Amino acid sequence: MEQESSGRVAPKLLLLFFLSASHVILTAAISIGVNYGTVANNLPPPSQVATFLKTKTTIDRVKIFDTNPDILRAFANTGIAVTVTVGNGDVPAVAKLSAAQSWVADNILPFYPRTKINRIAVGNEILATSDKDLIAHLLPAMKALYSALKLANVTAIQVSTPHSLGILAPNTGPPSLGRFRSGYDKVIFAPILEFHRQTKSPFLVNPYPFFGLSPDTLNYATFKPNGGVFDNATGMNYTNMFDAQMDAVFSAMKKVGYEDVDLVVAETGWPSAGDPNQLGVSLENAASYNGNLVRHVSSGKGTPLMPNRTFETYIFALFNENLKPTLSEQNYGLFTPDLDPVYDVGILRNDEAQGPTSGPAAGPASGTAAMGPTPDEARGPSSAETKWCVPRSNASDAALQKNIDYVCSNGVDCKPIQEGGPCFQPNTVRSHAAYVMNAYFQDHVPQDINCDFNGTGIVTTTDPSYKTCTYPNKAEKEAKAVAGSSVRMRCSKVGVISVIVAVMFNI
Repeated sequence: MEQESSGRVAPKLLLLFFLSASHVILTAAISIGVNYGTVANNLPPPSQVATFLKTKTTIDRVKIFDTNPDILRAFANTGIAVTVTVGNGDVPAVAKLSAAQSWVADNILPFYPRTKINRIAVGNEILATSDKDLIAHLLPAMKALYSALKLANVTAIQVSTPHSLGILAPNTGPPSLGRFRSGYDKVIFAPILEFHRQTKSPFLVNPYPFFGLSPDTLNYATFKPNGGVFDNATGMNYTNMFDAQMDAVFSAMKKVGYEDVDLVVAETGWPSAGDPNQLGVSLENAASYNGNLVRHVSSGKGTPLMPNRTFETYIFALFNENLKPTLSEQNYGLFTPDLDPVYDVGILRNDEAQGPTSGPAAGPASGTAAMGPTPDEARGPSSAETKWCVPRSNASDAALQKNIDYVCSNGVDCKPIQEGGPCFQPNTVRSHAAYVMNAYFQDHVPQDINCDFNGTGIVTTTDPSYKTCTYPNKAEKEAKAVAGSSVRMRCSKVGVISVIVAVMFNI
């Protein structure tokens, strides 16, 4: 969006205004939600969760898998949008208008509008169940609930249903060949999409590149550099699997004449831990996928077939859930039950930065790539010759505590991480370890070997300093000393305005 000026504006001021306005627009465009699952016996109470999301994160919408009244009450007056779900087993019943009205009276009206319920998800991946009775009642249930809302004078709540990518016909070709399963396209999906068109509600899909993974597509699936997949029919190159999956759905919609219906990502995610040797499962890959996903869907870049679009997206999941049946299913969470981030994908508020995270290693690749700090957490990139030492993203707290104990008992000044010190907050093992590991690294000649710490450290060229916490750097200190002794400033005051444009997304 551009604004016209009625008078002349100095070029520098115009540039500053444009960059500031662009920053505001880009920030406002970011709308990331989470799936708030509760298959666990160690989660914090909903009231604490709602307060945490409201005050500590930029998450502005959640999706729950039921109509838990405690959760709905907890999100009252928070401004956070909530998608509620009709259980699969309840779908046939609410296909009748009277039952749908009772469901709305019991599960929506007691909480709305104090709780900002924005959408009802009718079932979850019902087509994937192959249950003919559920499938037959799906659209009637959606229509009945929509009518029940209108009769209750509730017009701001959408009705939809999430679909797995199993709705697509098997396809080993490019996204442009995407189509719905044979027999479902005109009988099932055309009527559902017509409902969405008429009610101005979105088609919900659950793309999971993790489930499409093979040994040779890991970088493609996690938004890392790769050669891409070329679509001969469109002449477009796909550099990530998420775009390919979304465009395959779009192609299927277009083939039945409903490419104008909006698409929402109801679920997507990546496990940070799993069974030994499980393909692609790691903290680093989860951070890469979800972190790049957030930047990508919020960038406005869109996909090759849907350019210049942002996508409302719900990451799966908010928490690690310890009662899920498999180890990988238990580890999709962005946060642990004690509200500590498993890793940061850029949704923490500025004042809640979790200290530094490991950045790209200087010199040869060291095997474990890691996410760098966000611009709000760190002071930004420095010259290639300037190095810091920070923990690897997969280093355990136990190992990092040993690093703290070792460094602080070997003559390194650890006062900055003690209570009252400039680097005490955030009061986490990882943040404290980052500071002292770097201090040791700088004191012992900043060579890569002095940042190894038994495989838990990694060298970065991105300054991990944040707020009042300045990480020492021997090369910068020496450079400033040389500059200070040889250069004399002739003016008494120097005004400097610097504008930094950070490009968050790069594929």
